[in-house]
This record gives sequence, structure tokens and C-alpha cells, in this order.
Amino acid sequence: MRKTTTGAIARLVGGRLVGGATGEECVHGKASVDSRVIDSGDLFVAFEGEHVDGHDFVSAAEKAGAAAALVTKTDQALALPAIQVEDPLAALDILARHELESARASAEPPIVIALTGSNGKTSTKDLLHAILAPVGETIAPVGSRNNELGLPLTVLELTETTRFLVLEMGARGIGHISHLTDIARPDVSVVLNVGSAHVGEFGGVENIARAKGELVEALEESGTAVLNADDARVKAMGTRTRAHLAHFSLNDSLAEAYADHVRLDALARASFTLHMGGSELPIALTLTGEHHVKNALAAATAASAVGVRFEEIAAGLNAAEQRSPGRMQVSELPKGVTLINDAYNANPDSMRAGLNALAVLGRERHTIAVLGEMLELGDESAKAHRDIGAYAARSGIDVVVTVGEGARDIYEGVTETRGEHEGAVYVESLEDAPAVLETLRRPESTFLLKSSNGAGLAKLGESLVRAWGAESTKADNRGEKE
Repeated sequence: MRKTTTGAIARLVGGRLVGGATGEECVHGKASVDSRVIDSGDLFVAFEGEHVDGHDFVSAAEKAGAAAALVTKTDQALALPAIQVEDPLAALDILARHELESARASAEPPIVIALTGSNGKTSTKDLLHAILAPVGETIAPVGSRNNELGLPLTVLELTETTRFLVLEMGARGIGHISHLTDIARPDVSVVLNVGSAHVGEFGGVENIARAKGELVEALEESGTAVLNADDARVKAMGTRTRAHLAHFSLNDSLAEAYADHVRLDALARASFTLHMGGSELPIALTLTGEHHVKNALAAATAASAVGVRFEEIAAGLNAAEQRSPGRMQVSELPKGVTLINDAYNANPDSMRAGLNALAVLGRERHTIAVLGEMLELGDESAKAHRDIGAYAARSGIDVVVTVGEGARDIYEGVTETRGEHEGAVYVESLEDAPAVLETLRRPESTFLLKSSNGAGLAKLGESLVRAWGAESTKADNRGEKE
């Protein structure tokens, strides 16, 4: 947040100064709902949740250096100067909108790039960060902060010297992205794909397309819509904006960015030739999975739209590393075991992408797919899970382990395709999974963990990395004693 005062914040959001606030206290850092990541000058936002009350952590925020707090209640002694409001989320929206509008009125306004899509938002955002950060100060937070809370908190990280602001915008219904673009109107809108993520909440894929298209509708005529030419629903969004259109494609050489000569190495990392504006350069990604080629093309097209030179784009893609956890996060463990944690979210499209990457690794290694439930698929859920099981069975993966009752249909799909005892294992609970996976672990094997976040496989993967990784430490300690 650019430098302001508690008084200015109170006037802007219609709040009341409490906790001894004079209105002169200087706020010059970010806004945060987590007292553990507070820095000097930050604004701590105290939400009263169902299980945790942020007001209980105001004192911790004060000790960490927060300048002030945004609160809803004052029935306890406040350790910080504070602004009391009725709705902290609404107050954050107002603050973020004002902050961006003020920044845009400056001599060097930031450029806002917004991304949406059923898959790949976070990975594409991270690739954009790799391209843009060497060019100018870039805000593109680690992880996925694409909802009504995460987006304003990201906007409030703006400084006087920010050049690029990269925002993910997610949706679980019609109007959600419109709300987010009302807070942060994009200069460049990137739509990656229209898939079946959250189809149960949307009520159909066409409604998903309608919702994702709100991102291009928010553009002014001077903006740019970056669209996936290989997705018919996304390409059709070009009719919903007067902004300039720029396309990326794996198949269309007329697109602003396209790739050919795509190859995968033994670790399923893609290399390809990137074509833009009549020029071409080789790209070798360090990320696991062929699907990252499309993400890289989207990032390249968006970067070009904001004036980044082709050579800088190529250099950024070649230098990009895994940044956000839970997305094809590779851990190399003792005994040659590799664990890929891709369990932050899942839908049929991203499941197939992960299984494809594992199948490539299986050309030279023993492969185990550990699959959990895909949430929010509505009436299509049972069929979608069975189809994924059949797909996994046909992919050449050695063992498919399904975890939890919600994933039982995946197991059924595997066994219907492969047979009852041909590399299919069903585990009833997360608690039972570590012991089962231990029996499958052997030298030079690779595990892929894939599920929606709510299924819990991401934490299972983290615990396995700790447990199996600790074996090297024990071995080292034994060696020292000997």
C-alpha cells in the first residue's frame, strides 16, 4: 500500500477511529489477514470467522510491527490504533479500488494483467512473473489468491514503483469475475480455457464460458484480450470486447504466439520453438508436464501485449522455475524416489494433464498415480471420475491408487478397464494411505498425487516428503557415528 494514514483510511471506508487512533498513524505496507506475516507499517485486517477470530491476534500483529488494524468489534482492549467497520471485506474492496485508481493517476501507472481459466491460472501467473520481474517491479503473489479476499489483498501490495500487477481471477458463478474486475479493471485480460472445473456450481460448461468471458468484457477499447485460439469457447469471447485481440495456439501459425517442435525429456519437461512476430527462439522449460507449453504461450502473448521484447520473453521462460506449491511440485527423495505433488486442485482436464506427465516418466521408471476426489462436478461427478479411472488405466501407469470414498468411482473406472487386480488399489481413508504407499515404494519410482484441495492429498504429499526425506538425514547421522 502506498503511504497513507489511519484517518484517510477511515474517511475512505466510512469507518470509525478506535483503539486510541489519532488519524495520523502512517500506514505504508501491505494489508494482511495473517499476523504471522505482518511487517512494519502493515494494516492488519481482523476477520471474525467461524473457527478463528482475527481480533484475538491484534496484539501479535502489533508486536510484529503493524501500523494499524481494521476491526469490526471493540469489546476488548485493542493493542493497535484501529479503524472499525461493519464489513471488513467491503472495506478492503474500497481500499483496493482506491489504491489502484490513485496509482493509475500517477506519472508511471502500473499495468494490470488479469488471468482466468479452468486450469493453469497460477502456473501462467508464475511464468509471467519470471518474464516480467527482470523488466520492472512486478506483483504476482506466490500461490493462488484469486477470490474476493485474495484479490484486494494483492492489489494492496502496490507501491509507488510497481510496474506490473498480475492478478488471478477465479469464479464459482456468474458475476464473480465482474465483481473482481470492478475492483481491479485489467489492461490485459488472459483467458486460458473453459473446462469443467466447478461445473456443478455453474450448472453447465456454457455458464462457465459466460462467467470467464466477463474478464474480456471489463476491458476498455485500449486494452488487449489474450485468448486461447485452440479453445472454441475462449476464441468466441473475442466478440464480447472492443479491445485488441491477441491469440496463442499450439496449432495455428497465424496466432500471435505459437509453438512447434514440442518435445519432452525423460523428466517430462517440455522444450519447443516459440514463434512470435516473425521471430523464433528455442525454449526449454524446467516445469514438469507438456501442458505448460500452452501456459508459456499465454504468458508470452500477455508479456508481448505490455511491451516486453521477444528476447526478454524467451529468457524469462527459459529461467522460470516452480514457484507456487501444489502445482506439479517435484521432490527428489532418497533411493531415487520422485514425488510430484499436484493436489492443490483437480478437474478432468488437469487430471489428464498430470497423468500424461506421469506416463512420460513411466518410460524409464516405475509409476504410481495417487488420485483423490475431484470436487464440485455436480451431476457429472460419477461419470467424470470413472472416465479418469479408465484414462489412467490406459495411460501405461503401473499402479493407480485411489484414496477416499469420493474417489471410489476412479477405482471402478480402473478395474473396469484393467481388471480387478491389475495395478489398482483402493484406500478408504487418508490415514491409511501412507502405509499402503510405503508398500509400493521402491527405488527409481515416481509418485503423482492429484486431487482437489479439499480431498487432502496435498497434505498427504507434504507428510510423505517429510517422512521419506528424513531417511537421508538418518543415514547421514548413522554414517557420522560410525
